[in-house]
Amino acid sequence: MLKVLAACGNGMGSSMVIKMKIEKALREIGVADFKVDYCSVGEAKSQAGGYDIVVASKHLIHELDGRTQGSLVGLDNLMDDTEIKEKLSGLVSEEV
Repeated sequence: MLKVLAACGNGMGSSMVIKMKIEKALREIGVADFKVDYCSVGEAKSQAGGYDIVVASKHLIHELDGRTQGSLVGLDNLMDDTEIKEKLSGLVSEEV
């Protein structure tokens, strides 16, 4: 199972939206077995180690350096379906 964590500054609305966009992108890529969770970047610092991919805004992703063996994905635009799908496509082919 592919485990993905979506993190945002506060862990409220935007990380929930990113979670849904990640789930949509993974289905479109053809990944069937996955779990996507969401939280704040502060919470992600302690949780990131349990995930294959951690997704956050490009300006926040550096806060998670060294906290996971998985891949860190920094997004320029959290609401851009195309960017999310493109960045996950490259990683998913490596993970699966």
